[in-house]
Amino acid sequence: MRNAICLLVMTLAVVPAFAQVDPTGEWAPRFHEDQPERIPGPEIGDYLGLPINDAARLRGDSWDASLLTLPEHQCKPHPADYSPRGPANLRMWKEIDKDTQQLVAYHTHISWQAPERTIWMDGRPHPPEYAAHTWQGFSTGKWDGDMLTVTTTHLKIGWIRRNGIPRSDSAVLTEHFVRHGNYLTLISVIQDPVYLTEPFIRTTNWVMDPRQEIAPYPCESVVEVERPMGTVPHHLPGTNPFLTEFPERFGLPEQPTRGGAETMYPEYISKIRQMPVKGKAAAK
Repeated sequence: MRNAICLLVMTLAVVPAFAQVDPTGEWAPRFHEDQPERIPGPEIGDYLGLPINDAARLRGDSWDASLLTLPEHQCKPHPADYSPRGPANLRMWKEIDKDTQQLVAYHTHISWQAPERTIWMDGRPHPPEYAAHTWQGFSTGKWDGDMLTVTTTHLKIGWIRRNGIPRSDSAVLTEHFVRHGNYLTLISVIQDPVYLTEPFIRTTNWVMDPRQEIAPYPCESVVEVERPMGTVPHHLPGTNPFLTEFPERFGLPEQPTRGGAETMYPEYISKIRQMPVKGKAAAK
């Protein structure tokens, strides 16, 4: 009888493992969704579908792509919330305690700028607000059935779109990793009290690639453009001449390109159709 009870206890102890899907391995990114934004990059002034406020809009309007030529900006990695959106060949592996054989953490490595991230799975708390903020932040994870849910805080100031739209260091990132056979899907949710009026949600996909080899990513800062010392490329409010190029090129009214939570929803299309269009596209 005692042996039967022990066997039952041991069986129940490992039951949660059956509900967990292994997300580790070599993952090659798929660009079936948002490819023009993720690879060539978004248009200047394209804030469509972003639940931004006026503060974020001002940051976007002031941004100049030449900022990336400054040595201080050349080797910056994407922050944890944007890394999966770029050249994101992904390696994911787990750390197991050798004595208890319990899962301690998952670790990730992404190809561009080679950032590495730790997702703690041992129940440890997040550090206090005054703790250091980093590009990868502080991440803890838990299993919700066969979905790995990750919460990340303590991120450095970053960006949600590569045309100057910012994400503050007060933001909280929630991620859901879901594996379906050889495919891995990430649903990310950014809540930012500084720059967003509603949560910003997007999805990213990978396919298993056992033969994937991620090369090293050495990065060296150099002077690409000669400028007077202290010069920082920017646009003062109301002086950015490139903001109208996007709506003019695609025949869109200017108002929806300025973003806002309303532009995320399908029913907003009916409003767009009633708005006047300016520029060359309207003349055609």
